[in-house]
Parts: sequence; C-alpha cells; structure tokens
Amino acid sequence: MAKTIVVKQIGSPIRRPEKQRQTLIGLGLNKMHKTRELEDTPSVRGMINKIPHLVEIVEERG
Repeated sequence: MAKTIVVKQIGSPIRRPEKQRQTLIGLGLNKMHKTRELEDTPSVRGMINKIPHLVEIVEERG
C-alpha cells in the first residue's frame, strides 16, 4: 500500500495570488477546514510546500 497524507485547508484563498488558488484546487481543496487524503508523492509535497500558510498536514499514513 502506498503512503498517504491527510491535508487540511486552514487558510482562505481570498486576496491570494491566482497561482495559490489554483494550487489549492489542484490538491482538491476549496473550502475552509476541508480535508483530503492524498498519495505521498514528490509532486503533492511540492504543492503543499508552495502554500504552507494555507494548508497543514494532519496525518501521515502507511
């Protein structure tokens, strides 16, 4: 089984640059306090590292 991480949106995309909004959408997040379970891949980690003020890693599984 692949490693997964649970990501939670903690910040609002209002008054943020368009690239940061698109990164949130790419992660599947669009509402405050929404969580998603994603595969732990370098591309997902890179997206999270681009917007650390908007998301947090809640849990790492696997």
